[in-house]
Amino acid sequence: MSNLIKTATEQLEGIITSALERAMESGDLPQAQLPAFVVEIPADLSHGDFATNAAMVSAKAFRRAPRQIAQALVDHLDLQNTYFDRVEIAGPGFINFFLNRSWFTNALCAVLTEQEQYGRSDYGQHQKVMVEFVSANPTGPMHMGNARGGAIGDCLASVLDAVGYDVTREFYVNDAGNQIQKFGKSLSVRYLQIHLGEDAVQLPEECYQGEDIKVHAQNYTKEYGDKLVHVSEEEREQALIDYALPKNIEGLRRDLEKYRIQYDVWFRESTLHESGAVMAVVDLLKERDMAYEKDGTIWYKATAMGAEKDEVLVRSNGIPTYFTADIAYHLNKFVTRGFDRVIDVWGADHHGHVARLKGALDAAGVDSSKLDIVLMQMVRLMKDGKPTRMSKRTGKAITLTDLLEEIPIDAARFFFNMREPNSTLDFDLDLAVEQSSQNPVYYVQYAHARICSILKNFAAEQIHPRGCSREELDLLTQPEEIELIRTLATYPQALLNAARSYDPAHLTIYARELATAFHKFYNACRCRVENESLMQARLNLCLAVRITLRNVLSLMKIQAPEVM
Repeated sequence: MSNLIKTATEQLEGIITSALERAMESGDLPQAQLPAFVVEIPADLSHGDFATNAAMVSAKAFRRAPRQIAQALVDHLDLQNTYFDRVEIAGPGFINFFLNRSWFTNALCAVLTEQEQYGRSDYGQHQKVMVEFVSANPTGPMHMGNARGGAIGDCLASVLDAVGYDVTREFYVNDAGNQIQKFGKSLSVRYLQIHLGEDAVQLPEECYQGEDIKVHAQNYTKEYGDKLVHVSEEEREQALIDYALPKNIEGLRRDLEKYRIQYDVWFRESTLHESGAVMAVVDLLKERDMAYEKDGTIWYKATAMGAEKDEVLVRSNGIPTYFTADIAYHLNKFVTRGFDRVIDVWGADHHGHVARLKGALDAAGVDSSKLDIVLMQMVRLMKDGKPTRMSKRTGKAITLTDLLEEIPIDAARFFFNMREPNSTLDFDLDLAVEQSSQNPVYYVQYAHARICSILKNFAAEQIHPRGCSREELDLLTQPEEIELIRTLATYPQALLNAARSYDPAHLTIYARELATAFHKFYNACRCRVENESLMQARLNLCLAVRITLRNVLSLMKIQAPEVM
């Protein structure tokens, strides 16, 4: 697929290199090893469409002033059959290049030709990538951190798919370990309180205090009565876990699907224990002389991998730690299932676990550089300009369900991706529901709806967009038209940047830039003009913007409305 920014950049790199070589051959510059230089888009486009620091970074190699080098380079430039038609030397030696008309026409044609494929690429070369995100504790509902992680992880997976990776979305179900034992204990106490009275059985502070635990106990009682009152504590807890946990997991699935997230795999931690994969980690680390036993406890030699202290793998009671299960899970990802790269989206409070896990993977013989962790900062809800809890459960964490009852799903998915993951996000609840240009998702969606309205009005007069010749598209020369086409052309690069940085915020930023450029065009350039060729060229430009807006919004699973 087309990427006119990348094509022009690579073409310009070749033009500059060839010019410098010709300058050396002619004697205008001394023979020297060409240093690496940068071709970039200037912040101020009045200075040029592209610029290079080639003369600046070559000063030492050529032992000349940068402006002298720049002049020699310009004297030997060959811009024939390229996307560039003129060049300027600026300041101490920067060289600015200006695109010719063919680039803009080709950029517009690329969108109109590639349609829903526009922006996509084979950059990832079909490498197998897993994105594991949310993985909320199944003992309770999802909170605000999960809401942000869901939007980031799902959008990141879409981005990676769009640039050519073979992507798997995975939810890791923590259905084993201490939290499940605590879940069972909490359910057991609430169940007994129903049948024996709250005074007869106290709920320990370390148990889960939420209303959802009471509801499970009440529902079990409605279905099965007091059949668990007189059984052993172990049997009662297990029966209640077997009853409530599947309902919680199904609730997570249902809430996430409402949030437009569908996973390819729901991977259960319990399967690692049942298959022996967790204890196999211990055996593997022992074989590699990276584990030892002391006083009945088995330890991983974390200090041998640069950590400050060794880590417990198996407690003296024979129960493996969560850390051991996590190592087993990641070995399963890389070794058993053969993923080329794994991306985990975690809360920032897990930052200390990153080095521990990577070190353990290296110790187990897996290249930890194939594991990337996206750390996600906290969300602060704002209302009336002040932080708010917005909770319907006084004193409890805000859930994903609470949030989606208050604001549109489109707004949630857009807002959570407006900042890079590793930055704190202030989520403005008032703005998220506001139907004005101040609301960024509304602003972007309105641009799409406005284009649909333009096309509908023309269709009512039996005027429909038709294919335009290059000569007709060349008529789009107004500054607002040029800016809009240039913005359209940057979409494939914005996608690549989002994929490389694991930051979907590149898409929300791009969507707003494209909407802004379109609104400027709409206000400055009438589509209904006497010149039929110009009218059709502008209608084709509107079509290209609609295509690109749909593409970027669909990647984020945000609606592109035709009427607002």
